[in-house]
Amino acid sequence: MNANVKDPIPAMWRYADTYEFMERVQGGMPPAIVCVACNGGVQGKESNEALPETADEIADSVHAAYRAGASVVHVHARDPDNLTEAATTTEAWREVNSKIRERCPEIIINNTTGGGLNSTMADRLSCLDAKPELASLNLTPDMSRFRLKERKAPLPNPRPAVEFDDCIPFSYRLVGEFAQAMKERGIKPELETYHPGGAWVIRDLIERQLIRPPYYIQTVMGYQTSSFPAPGNVIDLLREFPAQSIWLCSGIGPFQLPLTTFALLLGGHVRVGLEDNLYLKRGQKLRSNAEVVERTVRIAHELNREVATPAQARKILGISATPSRY
Repeated sequence: MNANVKDPIPAMWRYADTYEFMERVQGGMPPAIVCVACNGGVQGKESNEALPETADEIADSVHAAYRAGASVVHVHARDPDNLTEAATTTEAWREVNSKIRERCPEIIINNTTGGGLNSTMADRLSCLDAKPELASLNLTPDMSRFRLKERKAPLPNPRPAVEFDDCIPFSYRLVGEFAQAMKERGIKPELETYHPGGAWVIRDLIERQLIRPPYYIQTVMGYQTSSFPAPGNVIDLLREFPAQSIWLCSGIGPFQLPLTTFALLLGGHVRVGLEDNLYLKRGQKLRSNAEVVERTVRIAHELNREVATPAQARKILGISATPSRY
């Protein structure tokens, strides 16, 4: 990919402002960043055999998505000794990040602090010393209830079905500690907001000078206890964003396609991939992360949006033009 790219159209604007929207439609939208959420920390191959688990599988899957047009990868490292669990050590994260970078020289690496079902807060922070360029930061308590399918042999680490009903107790104090840890390491937080309450926490982080613009904010639509995945709710969330914000939209399950398409229409950026949705369409499972990235790129082009290269995405997000090295 060519790093000598033209300057992007200014990407910080009020997405929910009628007049700015009309100006952007007439004058040109900024290039769309496509983030691939390649695997997640909960479901595995028992749900979709295309979902990557090992470091090599993750790197290969991300490479195909990168070639298809993804400029950012949001990744969950797995415990190499038990692939049904999230990674708990920086060493496991370094292996994943280095293999992604080897195959994808320019992609922006975003490590999750979301962890998995059994992750401690220390586990969640273990990714930060593996030198990601971005890291996700949940802003509010995370309450969910679901059932995981049985994982059968010959898959490694078989287990029975799992019933989960719990809450990850993120607080102002914990969010601030995570943000401080990222600031100390020069990692830009991806601020994940599930409902309007997240705006209060963003405001707090700004007042405490724990984050700086451009603020990179992801709206997570269709997750349990998030805002319902409807266009009106998206607009309401956008109205609460601070000035100088960059918006990334994700949609869970069947809501991925309509919500990310809506974001492309509004001039936002999008996250797609097997972490959030296992299906290409009703009754047809995704065969790869690349397949959904290819569709997203095609839709962006049909909507007259350029798709951002990694170099353009770095400029939009205000991060180093030089990719991290491992």
